[in-house]
Amino acid sequence: MSATTTMQAPAAAAGGFPHRGLITVSIMLGTIMQVLDTTIANVALPDMVGDLNASQDTINWVLTSYIVAAAIMTPLTGWLSDRFGRRELFLTSIAGFTITSMMCGLAWSLETMVLFRVLQGLFGAAIVPLSQTFLLDINPKENHGSAMALWGAGIMVGPIIGPTLGGWLTETLNWRYVFFVNLPVGIIAFLGSAAYLPRIATRLRGFDFFGFAMLSLGVGALQLMLDRGGEVDWFSAAEIWIELGLSLTGFWVFTIHLATAKNPFIDPTIFRDRNFVTGLIFIFVVGVILLASLALLPPMLSRLFNHSTTLTGLVMAPRGVGTMISMLLVGKLVKLIDARLLVTAGLSLTALSLYWMTGFTPQMDDHIIIVSGVVQGLGLGLVFVPLSTVAFATLPPRFRTDATSLFSLVRNLGSSIGISVVTVILTRNTQINHAELSTAVTPFNPNLWAISPLAARGDPTALSQVDSLVNAQALMVSYVDDFKLMMLVTLAAMPLALFLRKPQAAGGAGAPAVHMD
Repeated sequence: MSATTTMQAPAAAAGGFPHRGLITVSIMLGTIMQVLDTTIANVALPDMVGDLNASQDTINWVLTSYIVAAAIMTPLTGWLSDRFGRRELFLTSIAGFTITSMMCGLAWSLETMVLFRVLQGLFGAAIVPLSQTFLLDINPKENHGSAMALWGAGIMVGPIIGPTLGGWLTETLNWRYVFFVNLPVGIIAFLGSAAYLPRIATRLRGFDFFGFAMLSLGVGALQLMLDRGGEVDWFSAAEIWIELGLSLTGFWVFTIHLATAKNPFIDPTIFRDRNFVTGLIFIFVVGVILLASLALLPPMLSRLFNHSTTLTGLVMAPRGVGTMISMLLVGKLVKLIDARLLVTAGLSLTALSLYWMTGFTPQMDDHIIIVSGVVQGLGLGLVFVPLSTVAFATLPPRFRTDATSLFSLVRNLGSSIGISVVTVILTRNTQINHAELSTAVTPFNPNLWAISPLAARGDPTALSQVDSLVNAQALMVSYVDDFKLMMLVTLAAMPLALFLRKPQAAGGAGAPAVHMD
């Protein structure tokens, strides 16, 4: 038997793979590389401005171009894998992502950087859904929980360590190494995948160009609106209204087309699976909570506590440790305990951590931040693994690649929407809270006399110091408001666990025979 295996169905996993461990390491290296790139470049943007002759406004296209390209390409993963082969698509994605990462590191202008980031997003879009599909394929059904625990650890820990790693590389070397770091990882992932990934027979499948175009329009316009909204003051700009209109039009036409076309881009049968649909809703909520909190905490630690990038990373790191511990444990527990109970327990821990975060103050130390982060990591791990397992447990294997691409797309959309919403609320509430708190800064307030008699007498320097205190309090209250909102979203999602069904015995509805040579 050669190192590369040919099989005609995912069910071949039940027969076992002699190189399952090497396959897992190879595809997880590629997955972590791609997930890291969603956040690792964020902290390097200020250093790129001068080298790329960009402005503070235009440099954000380095992030926007990648996000939009990946969002548009993700739904195409299922069709491409059926048409050209799952293994071939994964290898092409890894190779293309690695090469374009090198080109991003060599970029000499903003225009070339945006071009290379678009290509990087296009190549990288299929990596995460395909890695999830391969792990489900090569493992027997009773080991899917452990496989999803490993996959989830890479997916959820990557965004946590990304900003820290990016900041360290930028400070010690150069911002270009934020992209160059992908080269050795990508090469190892490609060689391992080329040697051991199973070959899966392709199948002819017509391409619904109209359906893909409408879905791409909806997803692309929505991602563009979410990413650009903060820069142009949201709905005060005509651009946002246009993007909103295009997004609604794209999604609406795609939905009608999905229900009426003979051979739509995505088989609507996939949405008849209750577990999968409930899983999509849950993963949307997880996306909102995970990356929204990650988007809030680093700037909070920097602005209110004057933490350096390195110290911020150290304070955030225990959150990732909690996630990894949780996933390692739940990978075993999912075989013994009802997944619905695990999901409910995970959401309860997440809500508890967010409740603790509503008590944050500018005078606290890092202890409560670390503890709440660990608990939140434990909770999200408890949700992610059983959710990733149960969502696909009752779905016929032939839908698996389309399902994993939708799973990744919805998670990313949840992350984008969550980040945009909490950022808008933070900005608006900071202004409102500052205005309300400032009304108490008058010479008639005895508390002001107690804190700063000079400010009460109208001294400009003292008033400036008091204004800084007001700014800090207004900002802290706004962060607390965001944490309260995320806590309510988490609590509102808990009843959805009742809609999950226990998976039946491993079956093969629609699973063809296996051929290995």
